Amino acid sequence: MRLFHQSWIVSAVRIALMAVLIGALIEARWSVAFVALATLTLSTVPELVGRRLGVHLPVSMIAVISVFLFATLFLGEVLDFYNRYWWWDVALHGGSALGFGLMGVVFALFLFEGDRYAAPPWALSLIAFSFAVTIGAVWEIFEFAMDQIFGLNMQKSGLIDTMWDLIVDVIGAGTGAIIGFFYFIGRDLGGPTAFFREFARLNRKLFSRFR
Repeated sequence: MRLFHQSWIVSAVRIALMAVLIGALIEARWSVAFVALATLTLSTVPELVGRRLGVHLPVSMIAVISVFLFATLFLGEVLDFYNRYWWWDVALHGGSALGFGLMGVVFALFLFEGDRYAAPPWALSLIAFSFAVTIGAVWEIFEFAMDQIFGLNMQKSGLIDTMWDLIVDVIGAGTGAIIGFFYFIGRDLGGPTAFFREFARLNRKLFSRFR
């Protein structure tokens, strides 16, 4: 596991988690230690999987994933931000769903080696939307498993919390898919478009038809 990263944001998150982990172990606060270790480990997964698959991830993407995991698992669960701030869960789920929607656009491009004209824009957008919603559903299963196995309270109010999370996921995924649609029809949207181009540049061999 590489603690220090070329992004200072990622390094700061990992160092903070290491400090919390060591402190929790010294004080025998096992639940806090587990969450800190789980968050630290999960923050390295995208890079490890990327290397395994031969995919190069933009630094900005790794930074966003690390901050999201830190905000969700550590700030949300250990520091109880979910109960302190009513909007915390909505903001995280909406932001993550939007991010996964944009990743779904990259996934759709990957299927066609970067050729955004290989299929109708609505079909590519549907792929992006489905990808993002699937990730959101898997996350809800993860929350359920954590609650059942380790006695956490990630689902909060149970079914109601889960359903609102899924609704927010769908809205965020739909927004990402709409951004992808405009990109597929040739509209330059600035930031998102730059992200797509950066990902394709770093993985040129996977996007041989990118244009």
